[in-house]
Amino acid sequence: MAEKSLILTHQQINQKIKRIAFEIYENNFLEKEIILAGIHQQGYSFANLLKDELGKIAPFTIKLVGITLDKQAPTQSSITLDCDEGQLKNKAIILIDDVSNTGKTMAYSLKPFLNLKIKKIETAVLVNRSHPNFPISIQYSGYELATTIKDHVEVQLLGKKKAVYLL
Repeated sequence: MAEKSLILTHQQINQKIKRIAFEIYENNFLEKEIILAGIHQQGYSFANLLKDELGKIAPFTIKLVGITLDKQAPTQSSITLDCDEGQLKNKAIILIDDVSNTGKTMAYSLKPFLNLKIKKIETAVLVNRSHPNFPISIQYSGYELATTIKDHVEVQLLGKKKAVYLL
C-alpha cells in the first residue's frame, strides 16, 4: 500500500472553499442565477460544499447540477445531466471537479453544454495538478500541486473530516 502524504487538512479545505466562493461571487455578481455543475462523485460533493458557502455571501440563486460520465471511458458512455437542459439556457455555468490532472474529464464533461445557448462556462477544482493534455483552463483553483503524472491525489470530502492526500 502506498504511503499517504497529507496535502490539505480539513481546515485548509474549508478555507479554500470559502476563497473560491468569494472569487465566483466577484466574477458573477451581476448574475441572477448561476449553475454549479459538479462531476459525480467527488466533483459533485465539492460543488455542494461550494453551493453552501456561496449561498452565505451571494444574493443570486444557485442551482446544483450533477454530471455523470465514465471517467475511464468517456467516449464509450453517455454523459448526462440530472436536470432539464432548458433550465441551463442563458445561464453562467461553473463546471466543477475535485482534481484536474490532464483536463480530460472536464473536456468530456462539456459535451452536454455544447448544444445549448449558455451565457458562459467557467471551471473550478479543489486541486489543480497542471498536466494539461486538453485545452481546459481552470479559473478557480483551491491548490496548485506540482506532481508527476504517476502520482495520485486522493480527495476526501464526505464525512466529518475532509482531507487531500498525495499517494
